[in-house]
Amino acid sequence: MNAVHEPEILLVEDNPNDAELALRALQKRHLANKVFHVKDGQEALDFLFGTGPYAGRDTRRHPKLMLLDLKLPKLDGLEVLRTIKADQRTKNIPVVVLTSSSQQRDIVESYHLGVNSYVVKPMEFDSFSAAVALPPRRGNSIPAFSWEARVLAAFTDCDEAEIGQN
Repeated sequence: MNAVHEPEILLVEDNPNDAELALRALQKRHLANKVFHVKDGQEALDFLFGTGPYAGRDTRRHPKLMLLDLKLPKLDGLEVLRTIKADQRTKNIPVVVLTSSSQQRDIVESYHLGVNSYVVKPMEFDSFSAAVALPPRRGNSIPAFSWEARVLAAFTDCDEAEIGQN
C-alpha cells in the first residue's frame, strides 16, 4: 500500500476477509499498491478530512476512488456517503459501494446520496475479481466493459497499456 498521503483508492471495509478479497482482486489488476485501507466509517472521515489520527494529512489530495462498505462500525457507510457528498471538498470523489446488502432501500438511498456504482459482494474471490476485471485491449481504444471496471479504470492512474494487462 502507498503511504497515507498518496492513495489512489480508499478501501473502507471492516471485515478482514472481505478486505483481503478486495485487495487480492485489485492486486491481480496491479492496483493494490495504490490502496489505503480503513476499518470503520469514522476512520474514513478522519482520513478524508485530516482529523483524529490523520490530523496534518494534506486533505487537498483525495483518493481517486472510494470503495465503501455500508455495514461499518462506529459510523455506517450511508452516513459516510452522506457526509462526503455534502462537503464541497469531497463531494466529487467517486464512490463504489461494495456491500453484502442487496436491500432495495440501501440501493435507492446510496444512489440518492450520489454513489457512482453499487456492487453486492460476491462470496468467492473469482467472482469478485471478475467484477473488477478489465478486459483485453482491442486496438487503440478502451473497449466497453462492466460498469464496475469502468469506474476503476476511470479513477485510477492506469493508462491504456495498463488496462489490457492482467
